[in-house]
Amino acid sequence: MTAFSTEHGEACAPSLQGLWELVRAGQEVILRSPYLPASCAFLTHVLLCAPFLALDALGGVSQRVRSWRISAGSGPPPTLRQWFDCFWRVLYRYLITVLPATAMFQTMRTPGLPVLAPPCLQLFVEVFACFLLFDTLYFVWHFSMHRVRWLYHNIHQQHHRHHTPFALAAQDSSSAELLSLLLLSHSSAWAVGCHPLSEVLFHLLNSWLAVEVHCGYDLPWALHRLLPCVGGAPYHQVHHNLRSGNYAPYFTHWDHLFGTYRA
Repeated sequence: MTAFSTEHGEACAPSLQGLWELVRAGQEVILRSPYLPASCAFLTHVLLCAPFLALDALGGVSQRVRSWRISAGSGPPPTLRQWFDCFWRVLYRYLITVLPATAMFQTMRTPGLPVLAPPCLQLFVEVFACFLLFDTLYFVWHFSMHRVRWLYHNIHQQHHRHHTPFALAAQDSSSAELLSLLLLSHSSAWAVGCHPLSEVLFHLLNSWLAVEVHCGYDLPWALHRLLPCVGGAPYHQVHHNLRSGNYAPYFTHWDHLFGTYRA
């Protein structure tokens, strides 16, 4: 590590340390709660979807918003009834599946938290490594669900009820698929050996990217416009339209390597 990066990491550490102290202050009453992970995950998902609900509503009166909507193979924006039905399906599966599973995982975790926050460089490296590992694991699992007929019909088919995906539908999946995604994301963080702060940031960004790739909009500020290695919403909408190809969740390198990339 260069002297500059070391000094930069040390300079950044105090600000993260202050944030980490605030997080650790509620350790006893909040962070050890078995209901915290599922509750935060669901609320985060709904809050991240709210701007896209607003975009769907504005699309009826704004030509600019309509111009952002992906048109190739796309139907009209989802109705309020579709959003409402999807909300209750996701909430129901969180209550019967995700909440019990995360509560069990929470009881198995190490009770203590580290005193020190990670340096900024460590935070970035750990989060990026989590995304690379999760992207790889999900590509293998997603590819398998499409190639093995039993897996598709019993686990993955429900997610493809949406020929034209929208933000809230990112987690409109069967209970088995939600559990598998939960396992893949947590396994990625455990395998990397993340600091808890890095793990929280990974899960937050993972939720945002999942919403963004399902949103149905090719937004000017979307991540795939900044990073060519990221597929984004157009890339994933092709997957929903064709029900094949573009199996990786975010990056495109595995689809290019295995010949499953669809433009």
